[in-house]
Parts: sequence; C-alpha cells; structure tokens
Amino acid sequence: MKRRSQTRAANDKAVFKKPLAKTGALTMAQYSSDVIWQLASQYWSPDTKAKHLPYSSKIIERIYNEEISSEIGGHSARRINMLEFSQYLEQYLWPHYQRESATHAHLMSIVIMANEKFRERVEVWSVFENLPDQYTSFFSHVLESCLPAEGAKEARSSLQERTALLMFINHCFNSMEVELCRERAKGIVSLSMWHCLQPKRREQELREVPEWRKYWKRLLKKEKETKPEVLWERHFMQNLIIDFLNIIESIPAEGDVNPSVVHYCERFLEFIIDLEALLPTRRFFNTVLDDCHLIVRSLLSPLVRREEGKLFGQLLDMLKFYTRFEINDVTGSSLTDHDMTQLHYKKITSLQRAVFAKFPSLRVFALSNVATVDNRESLEQHFGGLDGEGLRQIATFLNLVPEEVSAPFEWHRLDEPFLRELLITRHERRCSQLEALNEMPLYPTEQIIWDENVVPSEYYTGESCLALPKLNLQFLTLHDYLLRNFNLFRLESTYEIRQDIEDAVSRMLPWQSEDGDVVFGGWARMALPIASFAVVEVAKPHLGEKKPSRVRADVGVTLSVRREIKGEWENLRKHDVCFLITVKPTQPYGTKYNHREPFIPQVGLVSVRGCEVEGMLDANGRVIEDGPEPRPQLPGEQRSYRVWLDSNQYRLDMDDLQEGADDVYESFNILMRRKPKENNFKAVLETIRHLMNTECVVPPWLHDILLGYGHPAAAHYSNMPNQERILEFNDTFLDYEHLQASFPIYELKCELPDEQRVPPYRLTFEDVLIRKESDAESDEEEEGNEDKVELTRSIVVQPYKYEARGPYPSDKPKQNSIRFTSTQIEAIRAGMQPGLTLVVGPPGTGKTDVAVQIISNIYHNHPNQRTLIVTHSNQALNQLFEKIMALDIDERHLLRLGHGEEALETEKDYSRYGRVNYVLAKRMDLLSQVQRLQEALGVSGDNAYTCETAGYFYLYNVMARWEKFQSQMLAHREEADVAKLRSVFEKEFPFGKFFADAPQPLFKGASYEELLETAGSNFRYISDIFNELEEFRAFELLRTGLDRSKYLLVKEAKIIAMTCTHAALKRKELVNLGFRYDNILMEESAQILEIETFIPLLLQNPLDGLNRLKRWIMIGDHHQLPPVIKNMAFQKYSNMEQSLFTRLVRLGVPTVDLDGQGRARASICSLYKWRYKKLEDLQHIFARDEYKKANAGFAHDYQLINVEDFKGVGESEPNPYFYQNLAEAEYVVAVYMYMRLMGYPASKISILTTYNGQKHLIRDVINARCGNNPLIGWPHKITTVDKYQGQQNDYILLSLVRTKAVGHLRDVRRLVVAMSRARLGVYVFARVSLFKNCLELQKTFKLLTERPLQLSLVPNDNYPTDRLTDYPVGKQSIKTIENMSEMAQFVYERYMAKMEELKGTLPTEEELQAIRNELPQEDEDNEAEESTDEPPEKRAAKEEADSKKKKTTEAFKPTPILNEINTDAAEVDQVEKEEEKASEEPQETTPTEES
Repeated sequence: MKRRSQTRAANDKAVFKKPLAKTGALTMAQYSSDVIWQLASQYWSPDTKAKHLPYSSKIIERIYNEEISSEIGGHSARRINMLEFSQYLEQYLWPHYQRESATHAHLMSIVIMANEKFRERVEVWSVFENLPDQYTSFFSHVLESCLPAEGAKEARSSLQERTALLMFINHCFNSMEVELCRERAKGIVSLSMWHCLQPKRREQELREVPEWRKYWKRLLKKEKETKPEVLWERHFMQNLIIDFLNIIESIPAEGDVNPSVVHYCERFLEFIIDLEALLPTRRFFNTVLDDCHLIVRSLLSPLVRREEGKLFGQLLDMLKFYTRFEINDVTGSSLTDHDMTQLHYKKITSLQRAVFAKFPSLRVFALSNVATVDNRESLEQHFGGLDGEGLRQIATFLNLVPEEVSAPFEWHRLDEPFLRELLITRHERRCSQLEALNEMPLYPTEQIIWDENVVPSEYYTGESCLALPKLNLQFLTLHDYLLRNFNLFRLESTYEIRQDIEDAVSRMLPWQSEDGDVVFGGWARMALPIASFAVVEVAKPHLGEKKPSRVRADVGVTLSVRREIKGEWENLRKHDVCFLITVKPTQPYGTKYNHREPFIPQVGLVSVRGCEVEGMLDANGRVIEDGPEPRPQLPGEQRSYRVWLDSNQYRLDMDDLQEGADDVYESFNILMRRKPKENNFKAVLETIRHLMNTECVVPPWLHDILLGYGHPAAAHYSNMPNQERILEFNDTFLDYEHLQASFPIYELKCELPDEQRVPPYRLTFEDVLIRKESDAESDEEEEGNEDKVELTRSIVVQPYKYEARGPYPSDKPKQNSIRFTSTQIEAIRAGMQPGLTLVVGPPGTGKTDVAVQIISNIYHNHPNQRTLIVTHSNQALNQLFEKIMALDIDERHLLRLGHGEEALETEKDYSRYGRVNYVLAKRMDLLSQVQRLQEALGVSGDNAYTCETAGYFYLYNVMARWEKFQSQMLAHREEADVAKLRSVFEKEFPFGKFFADAPQPLFKGASYEELLETAGSNFRYISDIFNELEEFRAFELLRTGLDRSKYLLVKEAKIIAMTCTHAALKRKELVNLGFRYDNILMEESAQILEIETFIPLLLQNPLDGLNRLKRWIMIGDHHQLPPVIKNMAFQKYSNMEQSLFTRLVRLGVPTVDLDGQGRARASICSLYKWRYKKLEDLQHIFARDEYKKANAGFAHDYQLINVEDFKGVGESEPNPYFYQNLAEAEYVVAVYMYMRLMGYPASKISILTTYNGQKHLIRDVINARCGNNPLIGWPHKITTVDKYQGQQNDYILLSLVRTKAVGHLRDVRRLVVAMSRARLGVYVFARVSLFKNCLELQKTFKLLTERPLQLSLVPNDNYPTDRLTDYPVGKQSIKTIENMSEMAQFVYERYMAKMEELKGTLPTEEELQAIRNELPQEDEDNEAEESTDEPPEKRAAKEEADSKKKKTTEAFKPTPILNEINTDAAEVDQVEKEEEKASEEPQETTPTEES
C-alpha cells in the first residue's frame, strides 16, 4: 500500500535520471556479511576490542590490493566508503603507522582514507593529532611517493596514486589553521626554495627586494651543514612541476589518452591555483612557478586543444589569472590599475633595452612607445622573424632561461615556438580585472547555464575537480575576496535559474509543427509564449565606454490563463528579472518530454537572455508607474512589458552578429519569470560589482582579520587602543549579588554600605590602562604593566540613580528582569566595548537576550551613536525586535526595514512609513500637550500651532519661569521645616496646574534636595516634550512621505534593523541617502553567506577616508547548520557554505562561548552538549515543575527506537535522493496519535525528519490517518531538521529515514540541530545498527543506546502526569512495543476505547435538534471558523468535511479506524464488505487510511 507521495514519486520514476552508482548505498545486511566487516570485527572494530587479533601488515596489503586499489574492480569508491565508515583509519592504519616499517600500501591506505573523509566533509585532522609525533615522517613519506626515486625512470606510485597523494597535500595546504599542517607545509614554500632558481634570476629578485637579501644571507649561514632530506624538500615543488611538465608534454595531439593522466593534470593545476591564491604560500612560490614557465608550456601542450582538455584549459585560465594577480607579493598590499600598468611598462622597457643592445634589426620595436607594441599581434609581428638563437639571447638577457641546458637546468626548453610564446605571453598587455568585470553580463546565457565544468549538476560526488574559485581561510586582497564571492554567487544563482528554465520549458512541451514553426503542447505557470518582441531603444554609450548606455525592448504576451496566474503576471514589479528564451524544437507534434534524456536536444533550446522589467504598458504604450493609486484595468488578454536588456550582453551579441552569427533578438518565443524571493541575484551582483568599483574602506582594525592575516585577537576589545575604562551597565544587573557573581575573577570595590549598593552600577575596570592621546610611550608602558595588571584585577563599583523623567507612573523606565550568567555578562561587556566581538551561542543559551541587552546598553552609553541590526531571517529579526521593544528604548528611535515587519506581534508599525505616521501622530499629541501647558500658564497666543512656535514658547515662557523658580528656591535652601518648605515649592512651582492629573501630592520629598529633584524631574518631563518637537521640526518642512522616511532613516532612528538580503539589495540606495551607523550587531551570523555578512559593513560612505564603524558584534553558532547552498559542488568543492563567522572562528579569533542553557531537560542537553567547550544547565532546569515531571505515557524523556524493515523494505528512493521510510513514517504517526489520545496538545508536538521525501510521506500518513480527525488533528509542524533550525517545541518526534548509509546526518552540525529542538522529550526513530557505528555520531548514540531500543510506554498515565522524572516505573506498568505494527494495533485499540468512552457523552438526535432551534438564524451562515493545527494546504479538505456536517442530520456514528498494517488480504476484504454495507446509511466518517 502506497502513500500519495510514494505513488507520485513512483509515477515520476522515469522522469528522473537515476545515478548509475552511488557511493555508500549498502544495506546493513551487506555490511555485516561483507569481508570488510568481518576483517573489521577481527582486527579494529571498537565493538569487538576484546577479541582482536594481533596487528598484521599483511592485512593492510591485502585490503589495499583487493579493495582500495582502483585498478582492481570498478567498485573501489564504494569499498573505500565502507572502510572509512568502519573506522579503518582511526583504529588500525594510523595507530600502527611507523615510517621505518610502513609499506607503500600502508601509506596509500592512510592517504585514501583521509581523502575520503575530506570528500565526506567530516573531521580529519583530529585523527592525526592523536599521534602527532608520527606526522612529520608520514608527511615526508607522502612527498617522496609523489616523485620518481632519484635515477629511476618510473615513479614509486601509479598515476592514480599520485593523484590521491597530490589531493592529500592540497588538503594540508588548505588546512593551515591546524598547527600540524602549518608546520610541515610552510617549510616547502619558504624562502629556502629559491635555491632551485637560476642563479641570475635569483640575484635579480634579491636585488629588487633588499630585505629578502638579508634573510637569504642569514639562511646561507645557517645551512652550511644541511641534511640531505632538507635539500630534497627544498627542491620538491620544482621537481613536482618538472614531473608534471614531462607528463603533459607526453600526451599525444590525437588518439586515445588515459583518463587518469588528464585527471592528474587537472588536480595538479588545482593544487597550484590553491597555492597561488594564498599569500603565505605564493610569496616565494610565485617566483619559482614563473621560473619554471609552467603556464607557457601548458598552453603549448596538446591537451589544451583536445576535447578532453576543456576543464584543463579553464583551470589554466584561472592559474594565469592568479599568477598575475594585483598584489605585491612582498608586502601583501593590493596594487591599483596604475601600479599594474607601471609594472607592465617596466617589463616592456626591459625587453626593449635587450632588443636595442642585441638586435639592430629590431630597432623600430626598441624605440616604439609601449602602447604600440604591447599587444599580441604587434609582438608576434616583431618577433616572428627572429630565429631560435635570437629568441634565446633575448630570453637569457632577461634571465628567463639559462644560457645552456645543463644540470641542474636540463629540463628547460629552448626551442623556438616555446621561446616566442614565452616572450609574447610575458609581455602582452594584461586586461584589467575591473574592466573585464564591468564588461561582464550579469545574466547567464545558455553557454554558461549548461556548462558542467562551471555549473555542475545537482549530484556532485566530489571525485573530480572543477574550474571554480574556493572560499577558504585567507584571501589575497579585498578585491580577490569580492571577486571570488561574486563569481560563486553568480554561479549558484545560475544553477537555480537552470532548474527554473528546465522546469518551465519542459512543461510547455515545445514541438515542431508541420510547417516548421513552434507550437506549445503544454503550459507553465511561470512562462508564456511571446507574441511579439522588438528592441525599441539603443542609447548611445557613455563617454569612454563601448556598451550602449541603455537598451530597452517591448515584449508582448497573451494572458489566456487562470485569473490568479493572470494577476501574477500583471503584478510584475519594476526591477523584477525575467528571461527571454528561444526554442527551435525538432521533435514532432505529440512527443512526450523525457526527463531522463538531456534537456536541450529535446526542447531545441537555442538561446537564453535576461531582462529587467521596467513596467507594463498601458493602452497608449506608456509604462504604468507603481504608486499609491490603483493600476488601470486593461481590456482583453494582450499585454506588453517594457524591459531593460543587459547592455554588455547586447554589445557582445551585436559583435557576434557582425561576424555572421544569428540575431538572437529576432527569435525569442518564451518569456519566463521567477518567484520574487528567489529572484534578487542581479541586485546582489550589482552591489558586489559596485563595491569593487569604489574604494572599499574597511575599518583598519578589521582589514587584516577579514582577509585572514595578522594576529587573530588584534580586534578584540582588550587589544583596542580606545578600550573604555568606565562602563555604565544600566539595568543589566538585578542586585549586588548578581554583580559579584558576574565577575568571579575580579575584586569588587564599593565604598557605600550594603543597603545602598543598589543597581544601576557604573563600573571602572582598573585593569584597563588610562590612555592619554599625547602619551607617545603608552605602548611601552602597557608592556611594562602587563604583569601588574594581571595580578590586580579589580572593579570600582559606583551605584548611580536614573534621572526621574516625570511624575507619572508611565515615566518609570522599563527594566531587564533576566539574571544573566557571568559568561553572558562578559559577552555584554565585550559588545559594549569597541572592536570585534564573536559570541558563540549554543541552543537555549539566551543569544537573543544578550543581543538585546548589548543594544540597550550601547543606546544608553552612547546616545549619539547609531546601531545597525542584521539577521539572516525575518523571523529572527522580529524575535529580536519584540524583545528590544520591551526594554527602555524610546520607540521613535526604532526602525525596521524590509518586508518582514508585518509579522511583528505588535499593533505598532515599525516600517519606514509606519514610523513616519507615528512621528506625525506623536507630533500632534505633543503639540496638544504644549497647548495644555500654555493654558496652564495663562499665556495667550497660538503657541502650539507648529514645532517652531512651540520652540519659541519654550524659550521665552517655559525656560524663563523655570529659571525664576530656581532662583527663588535658592533663598529657601537653609529652611529646616520640611512642611513649610514643601508648601513653598508647591506654591512657587510654575507648572503645578499642568501636572494636576499626576499622582498627588506632587512634592513628597523629606529634604530640600529631594524636593528640588522632584521639581527637576517634572521640568525634565516638560523639557523632553520640546526636545522631541525640535527633532520632529523637519517633518513640517518635508512634505512628502518619501522625504520624511528618508530623514527618519538618516537622522532620527538610532536602532535600524534589516535582513542581510535587504542590506545587499538596498546598499546603493542607502549609501546615496548618506546613511550612517557606528555599530553592527549580527544575529544568526553562522547562517549568513560570507558576502552577505560583509556587505553590511559597507552601507555607508567613508568619512575623511575612514570607516566610522566602531563595534561589530556577531552572534551565532558554527556547530549548527551553515547557510543553505543548493548546488552540492559549490557547497563542497568551493566551500561556499562557510560563513564569515565560521571562518573567523577557524582563524582563532577570540570568542565568548555562552555556557548556560535554559531550554531543554539536562538529560536531553547531554545528547549534544559534548559538541561545545562547556555547556551547563541553568538552575531553573532543575527547579521548575515542567522539568521535574516525567513525560506522560512514556517511561523515558528521550529514547532511540529501533525500526526494522516493514515487509522487507527499509529506506526507499522513488526518485534520486528523495528518501522515504514507510515503517518509520507509520511508527512516528502512531506515536503522535498515542500522545494526542493521552491528552498532549498538538501545538506542543513537532515531527522532524532529515529528508524532504520523508517529510512528504509523513504528511500523507497524517492526512490519511488523523489529519481531519478533530480528536487528533495535525501536529504543530511537520518539516525537515534543516528548516526547523532556530525553532523549538516541547516534544519532538524525529525520523532519521536511512537504513543503507548514514547520509547527510554524518554532518555533526545537523545532529546538533536535530537533538536540540526539544525542551521536554525527544523520540528518535532509526535503524540503530547503522547509526551507532558512525564515528562522528558515536557520543550521542552511545547515550541513546544506553536506554532500551524498543519504545517503552506507560499506558495508564494521565496527561499532565504527577510522576517525577527520577521516580522509578515498575516493570508491570511499562508496555514495551516491539515494532511498528504492534504500535499501530495498540493505538487503534486505544482509539476505539476512547470513542466508546466519548459515545456516552454525545448528545442524542433530539438534543441536537433542540440546540439547533435555539441558535440565531443568521449564525448558520456566519459560523466562526475554529482554529486548527493543520497546514494551509489541508484546509480545503477540512472545509469540505465541514460542509458535509451541515448537510447531514444524522447522529454521529464513528467508523472504526482500520489497522491495515498487520491485516492479511482476507481481513481487508471482510472489512471492505462491512464498509460498503455501512456506507449505504448516511453517516459522518472519521478519517481512515487512504489506500
């Protein structure tokens, strides 16, 4: 019996292309019967440690030869995955590795297992760090195996093995944050490698950098007695390059080529690119690479011109780009276009001097200006006539090649084609990167969209390399940083666009008609056939540009579609991106589209071009502008849109047209739109490109850290020169004991007695030096006092009072009520200080509360500074904003940008226009108070008409009376009689009549000072009215809502909140407005893409060449899931999923790790707390009743339930990677129904799973079994673990789905999210034998497997139960469920018992009729809808059921739920007959299972 999601997927099976072989898709039965599993049990499995046989190197040899070596069998990838999963590396290979006795098979086994771990993206280096002493000799062993032995013709390793070795070395260089790797890797690419340069070239380089000559001389002194192995490593990189050149030049121009040779060449270029893309590795290596002429010799090799060499050619272009990158290798500073031009001129003039001295025949070249001779054509013309000897003389003069080919430089080429290409390539004019970027079209075309090397398919395995940039720890310059992110963001968007195009066009079914035209046999919601297309404007280029300044076109379509789809098309907004597609199908009428076959040949796709909507045209051909007034209703179905085309792309297409290509703009026949949420890529790309064209001014204290250089702690507040010594913590502390507990390592000094030590507190940190601007020796002083400061850590505590703001109760400031832990206080302190603050917040540790308190404290400590809040999602931003509103922050200073403010749970509108309306309403309210004050003072005139008149009234009437009152009161300050003094104050106070509605008496003080303070607070109330009106004065001058909203954003708001996407989309607009801010706080930082984290730093123009940013607080958790990247290649190969937060943590930037969780039971927290440095439980976890009491109906608060195959089936895969498990789905739903029958509220239960396929299956099972049943209904959520990150519920039912391979739960971050969503109970349904053996998950599954693996119920419990968690349950009270079928039967019986119980409480037919008669007639039609927990898509079924209820007049007759899980065919037939018989009578049904 199949659910709908299974049936749907099964029907579509032919639609998807099934991968031929998938790594690791083995059942547990295959594992246990496999020879690898048997060997693991005998030799290294942790489960059989007591029975292990002695170590044998022959076992390693046997496994390598029979299972790993790729020459034997074609299934090695699967076998390798199996070995890695069995912990072969951790338990057997590495513990027994000894350099002296290790065989080649042992070495290669370690390397291949490590590479497999990298491919699976699981932790690797911790294995080697367990035995670090062996790593040095192991790494040397790896290096030696990469090259032929000295004097040997053949290499020690095969080419496949050398590819694996090379990949391992590359992984080492890409893990420079690991000390083990860093120490060994940096020695290979240090200055000592310059020993292998030609002597004259080395001398030339040292002459240019005198500083390096000093180091070189020092190096020579040290190395008088150098060990042979050191000399060998010094020449390793050069020897590796020479070996590569020999391989690449041996490839024939025609005929067969070994794929492993091509693969090795591709991996080698990847390795060299990665070395060039990191400053520490390129600094000296770049010169050696240039001396080897690798690029020139690769360009001349036959592989570049072969079909198999396409990827190789793309990688070569990347390498060429990085070898000539705009960076000074010596200083690491970025070079401008002018600097690069000067370097280019220097090379050309050197060449001209060489030619002038050696070749009189080239005198014209030598005397020409640079611009005429530095292009390829000119250079070929001048050097084409020279013979090999002449070319050699020039190259020798320039120190490019040795004078003669002899040892140790016998590998150099001196043939004529090589020397000519060398001179031309070296001296041709380099295209500016920025110019190339500005000329690049932002919309992808068909050539990029379907290029597998650039935009790989969805199922990237990680076994091949790609021509893609990588995001690792470090970047060369800010330009490099932005460029890599630009390219990856563009390609990730291209991948999503490809999916949308394939979906829309395949639905439209383009066919070729009999007369050769295109006809469409289907339809698509997101695409329409184009009726007409015409380019209507090509504007002249701007000065100095080649592209047209603007290209506009009109697109006509026919909207003969459903009304709601027509509305979607008519609501296309300005700047929405659409795609123009040309198809010329060859398939005849009626051909079905086959998703298994390639897309382009089937639909005949020819071209794709992007466009941006300007607007829809009215009947007169004018663009209908967006505005407050409603759009005009257009007659008929014909609609035309004015669109902007990409000027760069148009220019390229016109150039191609001149060369004989077809005109793509005459053949478009499909217009495709995309969902608005997924369609912001162009705006983000334009933002990044704009950043690259402007001078990116990053704060100097942040620049090096962003690029991955310098000391990781340089931007920590303790190292900042402007660290604040005195901080006012406002309402952070609840009492003095809280203050003491918050600073355990500090000595607190307070001169006041205990009863006066009440918050708020002003703290002076005595371990912070008092810095004077004129003190030139401050740094030396700091160094001298370091020890002293460390020993005398003390804080001077000064309680202070808030200035009262008025006599009304509402004037009292809102107070924080959270007792922050000492770690949270450290995070708050760090956030208040200038610099970079990273807060790691495990689940339930109060990240949002800390963030809100930091914002509040900055707001009060620095009232003139502005803070920008950025989050990943609108939901997180709204949570943060709701908590900010609860603190003492004036709401006129709050602003929320973007489209998520409607989800705020408040009646107030914090959007730009909402705030404008608030200000205008507030202004009227304040002016009415001014009017009241005027009347109270008896002043005539129209003083409360505007903010300006109110200002004059304040100055001449209010202030004058207040100053007079102050001078009068001075005469009475010696008065001892309090009653008399109070009467004087009451009589003389000029505003007493105004405060007549305040609590009386107005003056309650017992001394002159207290009375004067009361008067002062009352006057502050009045003064604040006029101060606010002065701020609102601009709103009287600005007349439009747009101008007012801009003023609000730029001047008035102090706390501005937006999502990272909004920041990326609106950067240009914000900068042009003159937006300014001083602090940034980012929530969910570990979920934000690197580039989307960086853009908010630059939402303002620099002030005097400096960025005014003072604080950057990032709060996140890198142990939870990273940003979502849809394409696996960009996620795995390019590491695009790495957030900036995670990268900074990897770099060693100091973090504040919150360590007190208050969400989950202590037992549940133990399932994931091991992943964090320190995570304790807060006191209320042990004190509150909900945590003390057990989960009703369950013997345990968490449990792992083993789910075996149902009818021989475990996981199924109806479509590729669409995993489902019917047994788990049924089991989870049965437990959910049991909980509902116990009395658990549906809103407190969420069902999670690790795969989308299972999510759909569970929804179908719920719908079939209980979704429309009012007794049970829908749970709060049914979704995936990934989607549920950031949310929580009391009870979680979790299905892990897989039974053949662990799958992506191997990513520990996903496990942490899954286990940390529950507060009171989590029940995990899985195949225990599979998951318990996974190394990465062992710590969690060890705890889970300590409890019974069969579901343990306590059926006689009631909800809520009084049973305590630590109360032992008797065996007789526990019901153990053996399998899913038994649970289904048990729930069925329980449901029927419940129905019998309810039957007696149901009203009879006569009672129902009497109730109906009493109801008012009109209520029948306007019956209020009941709130349900069902998803929106299920409401239709509910409404249909409700309509049936109204029609029937029969009493309720329950239909028994059929337990179809363990009934045989005969029973099913019998029940069906009974149902048919019963269906003849009208009755209301309880939902039964769908067949």
